[in-house]
Amino acid sequence: MDINSYECHKPGSREPGETARMGILSEIFSWWGGNTWSNRLYTALRGKLVGTDAAGNRYYVQSKGVGPLGVPRRWVIYRNMAEASQVSPEWHGWLHFTVDTPPTEDQYTPRPWQKPHRMNMTGTAEALRPSGSILSSGHRPKATGDYKPWQPR
Repeated sequence: MDINSYECHKPGSREPGETARMGILSEIFSWWGGNTWSNRLYTALRGKLVGTDAAGNRYYVQSKGVGPLGVPRRWVIYRNMAEASQVSPEWHGWLHFTVDTPPTEDQYTPRPWQKPHRMNMTGTAEALRPSGSILSSGHRPKATGDYKPWQPR
């Protein structure tokens, strides 16, 4: 990957997938973008690519030595913004040592009732706004008459 064309989350934007090209100097000071220089160096020296998911996130395992828990470390480098809810359930299980086999080596087929993974959309235009929320329509619906306020005796 070329350092000059590193893609990261555009500052000030909350839309998922929205990226901006950053130069080398901007990347040094943008720790919130997710992939810092120390992370890049550690990944280059000790990381072995295990696979990628549908969102473009890359998953690594420590190739040399073991981590502080006596097992090789596992980590993810996000494609866009560093948001933990972007990690799909199968990769989450692998990252947290719930399963030993990464999803790229597993022959799992999802059940028909399972929906595809979506990240947490809170703070975006696609956030859940149920009926009755002041954000959904801008006005409060009429009361249905089934509410009785508490009265002290």
